[in-house]
Amino acid sequence: MLGPIDYVLWFLTALLQAAVVVCALRGRTFWKYSTLNFYMLAASFLTAGRFVIFWEYGFPSPAYTYFYYYSDAFLTICLYFALMELYSHVFRAMGINRYVRAGALLLLALTCWVTFQVVMNSSAKLLTNFVVELQQNLYFVGLVLTYLLWGAVMKQRETRAQVVQLVSALGVYFSGFAANYAFYHLSQEHLAIWNYVPPMLALWLPAAWAYTFAKVPEEARIATAHIAATHGSIR
Repeated sequence: MLGPIDYVLWFLTALLQAAVVVCALRGRTFWKYSTLNFYMLAASFLTAGRFVIFWEYGFPSPAYTYFYYYSDAFLTICLYFALMELYSHVFRAMGINRYVRAGALLLLALTCWVTFQVVMNSSAKLLTNFVVELQQNLYFVGLVLTYLLWGAVMKQRETRAQVVQLVSALGVYFSGFAANYAFYHLSQEHLAIWNYVPPMLALWLPAAWAYTFAKVPEEARIATAHIAATHGSIR
């Protein structure tokens, strides 16, 4: 059974996801980050769709289970391409956008192929297992790629405040999921708190991105000296 907190988190997540798109439109940066905004728009609709399926059929129903996992896999792929869009922004000055896109597609295809090989003989429900495993593998790939992107931001001393904050928020998001997954499986007692970490992270990402589009001007820059100091402290 869902309590009041669960319902609040559910509706607030959908609203914040939609708010990202609204803030990007108002800030005239929607097309600059079109893939990122498409991800948030799709997430808002699918979050609402999950509630409709839940209300109609309930959590234990096959309808909700299938809708949840298939929609989550779709959103994970969308988030992967949103991450690649951030890569393009960071490496645009180097003129290697074409190679970044080609590498992203190759890595996605390789992840799909490896996932398929792993689950091929695992169960009769091949497609369902493939979707679940692909989602988990793409989260791991996304975590690694986000850290690499953050390293590139530091190395190149990226000064565009919007780009830096978008990448930072995504890094916190992936790191939080990885930490929660590790604690959940290492803990001998599965405390209820682990069930609330993913919804809170689902709130964090759209809230951080909406704030970036609403409060950080497109022309805003971070002082190069500050980035250099941050880079030096990390090393």
